[in-house]
Amino acid sequence: MHCPRCQKSTKVVNSRPLEDGRAVKRRRECLHCSQRFSTYERLSLGDFRVVKRNDSKELYARHKIEAGLRKALEKRPVTEAQFQKLLFDIEADIFSIGKEKISSEQIGRIVLDRLRKTDKVGYLRFASVYRNFRSPQAFAKEIEKLEKVGARA
Repeated sequence: MHCPRCQKSTKVVNSRPLEDGRAVKRRRECLHCSQRFSTYERLSLGDFRVVKRNDSKELYARHKIEAGLRKALEKRPVTEAQFQKLLFDIEADIFSIGKEKISSEQIGRIVLDRLRKTDKVGYLRFASVYRNFRSPQAFAKEIEKLEKVGARA
């Protein structure tokens, strides 16, 4: 790692695991100018692929799930810490499947399951896009299902 100020070599002064060990924060110091700075490293999943509904394949993109969740939970009483934990748990569920490929439908079901447990309005927002609701009756039907699942929980 090179210093952002002088581009010379650095040494690691301190390391700390984050996100249950899936990321690392490192405190670094430049060997030349003594500048200190932090870096964050996150596990890279390489060529993990998502199979879309039209059978096309693309690399897994965390930011897409994050953007969908942010939209679904916009103006909802979910803290940033809760949001990050939700995102972490969703990714853990996805990667625990242990395959090189996963369908976008499987990802959607995992997201919906986690959202249902976190925020019911956010769940409905996400479900309306994911399941492509076309009428108020579709919302009513989903609310009914949500209430049945809630009654069992």
